[in-house]
Amino acid sequence: MNEQAHAGTTRLYIWVWGWLLALTGVEVYLAYIHLAPVLMLTLLLGLSVIKAALIMAYFMHLRFERLSLFLTLVPVFVLCICLILIFFFPDSVRLQQIGIR
Repeated sequence: MNEQAHAGTTRLYIWVWGWLLALTGVEVYLAYIHLAPVLMLTLLLGLSVIKAALIMAYFMHLRFERLSLFLTLVPVFVLCICLILIFFFPDSVRLQQIGIR
């Protein structure tokens, strides 16, 4: 009985898959229009985070996990974002300043 309460329905998974497909379509559309690079990267990163959250919540079944697991994953996620910001963005700024694109 407990497993059945946590199982998603086929309709739910198709709904999530549809949203993932729509978000991917928006990302592809953003690649073809001419936006400022900072705006485009911000939008793409935001959409990617939303897609990752949907995948983790529904396809990895983390939506049904206990709060303690969620409270463990959130600080790790924040740490990963901070590490990316600290290590990769300074290099991209340096390369942009010397003219490499």
